[in-house]
Amino acid sequence: MAGWKKLGVIAGGGELPVRIAEHCAATGAPYYVARVLGVSDPLLSSHPGGDFGLGEMGARFHALRDAGCDAVTFVGVVKRPDFKLLKLDARAAMMMPRVLAAARNGDDALLRVLGDEHEREGFRLVGADEVLATLLAPSGPMGAVAPTAEQMLDIQKAADVAATLGSWDVGQGCVVCDGLVLALEAQEGTDAMLARVAELPPEIRGVPGSPRGVLLKRPKPIQDRRIDLPTVGPQTLEGVRRAGLAGIAVEAGGALIMQREALIARADALGLFVIGFTP
Repeated sequence: MAGWKKLGVIAGGGELPVRIAEHCAATGAPYYVARVLGVSDPLLSSHPGGDFGLGEMGARFHALRDAGCDAVTFVGVVKRPDFKLLKLDARAAMMMPRVLAAARNGDDALLRVLGDEHEREGFRLVGADEVLATLLAPSGPMGAVAPTAEQMLDIQKAADVAATLGSWDVGQGCVVCDGLVLALEAQEGTDAMLARVAELPPEIRGVPGSPRGVLLKRPKPIQDRRIDLPTVGPQTLEGVRRAGLAGIAVEAGGALIMQREALIARADALGLFVIGFTP
């Protein structure tokens, strides 16, 4: 891993932090996992590291420094907390005015402040794709199924809508079917958005066995791409199937693909596409 000596993995929930930790362990790269208390996957307890509440910023900084980390990566899902209920140490209390101001502007603004604070403490901020580049979405169809010309029009519209949505720091996902915008992603997340689409009348969406429409995910135009790149995996595909959609489109080089082989095998079996589009 050129550019740093030891990586601090600031681990939220989900599969991605586990993949990053396992990759570091398998390759012999020095690492330390700063687990978010009550959020991180229990599998991470077998890796070197410690548990820290969201308000224990000073303790986490000290632990990362004591472990010899000179770089950090933010990975995994952390739901926005009720800031009034957080137990803050002195370092967290110092940064809280900046956090609260940023939180009013959206998730990317909030994450940018957190990243800036780590850089202020002397840590290099790196993206998950810098640690494990094979996670990045390639360009073009990833499986045996490619979108039709009509589906490419849905992808183009969804890409435009998602870019506009992202410019307001709202979300990274959009669902379009036959030119009709069915859903936009906000705080509920992709899985919940797809569940909403599955409840829509079948006249305006596809159904399993006769799919129509696309889920598209892309980074926000304003976001720091070292933090919170869009992520899709087999669970996303199952939500797409239940919603009657024909496939998934992600920005090539701007999204992470989890369990790629399993995802593509399942997509091929269902006759659905997974494609990396170039903006």
